[in-house]
Amino acid sequence: MSPKTMGLRNHAIALLAASTAGFTAPASTAEPSSVHPGPMSRQEAYARAEALTALGRQMFFDPSLSVSGKQACSSCHDPNHAFGSTSASPVEMGGAKLDQPGVRAVPSLRYLQAAPAFTEHFRDSEDEGDESVDNGPTGGLTWDGRADHGKDQARIPLLSPFEMGNKDEAEVVASLRRAPYARAFKAAFGADVFDHPRDAFDAAVEALGTFEQSSADFYPYSSRYDAFLAGKAQLSAQELRGRMLFEDETKGNCASCHLSEPANDGEPPQFTDYGLIAIAVPRNPAIPANADPDYFDLGLCGPLRADFKGRAEYCGLFKTPTLRNVALRKSFFHNGYFHTLRDAVAFYASRDTDPGRWYPKKADGTVNKFDDLPKAYWPNLNTEPPFNGKKPGDRPALTDAEIDDIVAFLGTLTDADQAGQ
Repeated sequence: MSPKTMGLRNHAIALLAASTAGFTAPASTAEPSSVHPGPMSRQEAYARAEALTALGRQMFFDPSLSVSGKQACSSCHDPNHAFGSTSASPVEMGGAKLDQPGVRAVPSLRYLQAAPAFTEHFRDSEDEGDESVDNGPTGGLTWDGRADHGKDQARIPLLSPFEMGNKDEAEVVASLRRAPYARAFKAAFGADVFDHPRDAFDAAVEALGTFEQSSADFYPYSSRYDAFLAGKAQLSAQELRGRMLFEDETKGNCASCHLSEPANDGEPPQFTDYGLIAIAVPRNPAIPANADPDYFDLGLCGPLRADFKGRAEYCGLFKTPTLRNVALRKSFFHNGYFHTLRDAVAFYASRDTDPGRWYPKKADGTVNKFDDLPKAYWPNLNTEPPFNGKKPGDRPALTDAEIDDIVAFLGTLTDADQAGQ
């Protein structure tokens, strides 16, 4: 296992331990409060976690928390679709009248529990030496890694003008005050919690974040591949070939980013290294924002993430998502350009060998390769296998039959509760 993998596993363990951090008062708080209680026993912490999970679940399915009164978290993150979108549309509509389009595809919320906090320079020291390797930007949630924890991520849709549309924290709290679970909210966070809108909003996103850490809902590890790793299921000959191609560094090389082997401690594979990478998915004309030829979604360097604006070396980088439940998706990558899993895999295999298959043509008839990434940022593109310096006309790393094999393998990553969806 690579140093990066081992370090992420250790980080994941620390993160899971820190998931109860909301149960202790922050250092800057002089006195414990109901929103941020003081130190408690393990039993008390578990009881509080259960209470917040139940509260967060109610909030997750509550459309009254949106300005329209029609959009809940679950509207875009459907639990019957691995907490992802059921739609093939590249973006969803939101806002007060549900007429404001988003700019990115809806990601699944499953298997985010072990994502480390974002760092520009993920380093892992080798056990047998002092040298370390800089793996670059790693971690965080959302397509650009700008939220470190579930509660940070939960803030975004509540206040986004093209999602749930609340103008500020106080508007969310006003809805919470009227909610049928307001009494449970006060029981968890204090009878006067609604008199302090900022505290109440922080409490709300804490509850949502706690719910999104619940194992049965968000990381059941119940796929057929998990059963196969445990020696309780078999894969077909095609699925086994697909697994081999997925892991082969000279073929698919998928496992270089989508880690497919269990950790040394037996923790199931996450099918992501949590890194951010540039692969130049074709521009999606179905996204309304892209009607402006000067608009580019550059991921880590903006526009939704502002702290790295102007950092050219980060432009075009997007989060590597987990591939668990990927066969359920109806749109792929950050802009939802592809609508079949097979096309998504085939794009990797022939992006550089057959660019005319994927990218549009210019007025002069030449292929407008990498049309959604300005040329100044092309040096950021990943060129490892299966890209591997290939040129138009070269033989792709994968044949059509091998692509089918990988797709078959990816179908084994669907959780048991999602089978048949």
